[in-house]
Amino acid sequence: MNIIADTNIFLAVALNEPEKEPIIRITSGALLIAPESLPFEIGNALSAMIKRRQITKQEALAAENFTHSIQVRLVPVEIQSCLQLAIKKNIYAYDAYFLRCAISLCHPLLTLDRRMRQVAEEMGIEVLDIVME
Repeated sequence: MNIIADTNIFLAVALNEPEKEPIIRITSGALLIAPESLPFEIGNALSAMIKRRQITKQEALAAENFTHSIQVRLVPVEIQSCLQLAIKKNIYAYDAYFLRCAISLCHPLLTLDRRMRQVAEEMGIEVLDIVME
């Protein structure tokens, strides 16, 4: 199975969040796919977490390093169409990148973001459920 995985999926695993185990169960044996912006988004999210004092610098560096061990295929996205989608749906362009990947590649989306899930479902994109045990 191929899965479009949102940035928050990688961060939840790298930071040992409660969703880590269910994410690993869902993605085990799957090919993860993300827009080529993923490494930059991870860096941005980690730096924001440092600024909000949610994690330390050392935790951020360790998490970023850990994400390199997660196999993911990075794919290009067409910025203009993503920006149009972001404007139309009133979402961030970063979120539109993942939605466009899911649409163009016809693969389900895995996200922890409620708004992205809502927009994806409105667009007819299959969204995988993360079931906590």
